[in-house]
Amino acid sequence: MIEARKIREKIKNKKAVISIIGLGYVGLPLALEFTRKGFLVYGYDNNSRRVSKLKRGVEYISDVKGEFALQLIKRGRFVPTTDKKVLGKSDIIIICVPTPLRKVKIPDISYIIIATKEIASVMKQNTLVILESTTYPGTCREVILPILKKARQEKFFLAFSPERIDPGNKRYTLNRIPKVVGGIDNISARLAAQLYRQIVKRVHIVSALETAEMVKILENTFRLINIALVNEFALLAHKLGINIWEVIKVAATKPFGFMPFYPGPGIGGHCIPVDPLYIAWRAKRAGFKTKMIDLALQLNRYMPKYIVQRIKLMLKKKNISFKKAKILVIGIAYKKDVKDLRESAALDILEILKKEKVNVAYYDPLIPYLNIKGLKMYSVKLDRANLKGYDCVVIVTDHSNIDYKLIQQYSKLVFDTRNVYSGNFSNVRRL
Repeated sequence: MIEARKIREKIKNKKAVISIIGLGYVGLPLALEFTRKGFLVYGYDNNSRRVSKLKRGVEYISDVKGEFALQLIKRGRFVPTTDKKVLGKSDIIIICVPTPLRKVKIPDISYIIIATKEIASVMKQNTLVILESTTYPGTCREVILPILKKARQEKFFLAFSPERIDPGNKRYTLNRIPKVVGGIDNISARLAAQLYRQIVKRVHIVSALETAEMVKILENTFRLINIALVNEFALLAHKLGINIWEVIKVAATKPFGFMPFYPGPGIGGHCIPVDPLYIAWRAKRAGFKTKMIDLALQLNRYMPKYIVQRIKLMLKKKNISFKKAKILVIGIAYKKDVKDLRESAALDILEILKKEKVNVAYYDPLIPYLNIKGLKMYSVKLDRANLKGYDCVVIVTDHSNIDYKLIQQYSKLVFDTRNVYSGNFSNVRRL
């Protein structure tokens, strides 16, 4: 096919113009990696503040240094913009938009639909369109394909490649994580694979779009279920007076048949709490009930309530009234060393404590203030005098740059939900 050969040559010679729609934690690193490899990349985002920050070298994603992005912008190889016309100048368009849940816990693919309609309105013939946003199997074929067909008939290529970014992971950066690619046809899949091989060593082509779409869902559902399993073991271990952290550590010495997962105050981020609900919804449409997924979601959602219950019991043993207690939550981001609040279990814990009319504050070195889910708070100062004033300090997110020695030395009671303290301290209680 002549058109495919032309794109293939452009990719090979770094002449293909790429547009990335959505400059968030997936789209921005992807855009900069392609730019670094010699491609001209447009970063299209309708968030003007985000584009402005990039042009000023202001960092808004922990994995991307603002100065690095600014250098590429100044060279004219990376162009962040709010003008959708750049999509019409591009040979390849990659969609990296959010896929949240609606209030009734069903998939919200409205951002994908909006992005696809914008592409359809301006794209030139024989454009390669790739979706990276996590979604349910069938989205590309049932939603994106009809929109593009209406605008360009058959004169385009369509593929899906699930994002696998792990924010804050210094070991497995974008260019060290293998990519999976599925296409509407074999040509589309091969073109997408050739593109990703410019930035990633290993690319796996699968037989269909739906296969690639389901890969990402399986990866995160696997984590959801295993986290739920170890959380349940943690609840049981506490009842039996057993140290769950020691159990996991020793179980992990087995060289086969076991992979360590760790308990915690709940699940957070976009992937684990959200992605399994996409497949559960799709399964229901097919007349199938996802029993294991539903149970895992239920157990993990219970963990913030369990944390609060444990706090109540610990305070009761010290003859401290829960309603009159002062509680400090340490770390409110959903994940260690990441400035991200999406679906954070800490927010649920704060919300529960607020509803109980408890005097609660938080400290997080990455998040100076909160204005979300009805919570309006500022991070307090972490010092000796302040710590002494709290009846219970709860470690929810274990950022690396927190002085845990200070917390242990000057706190009356510490509830460690992340196994920060491996030693035995009289004032520390573990999950």
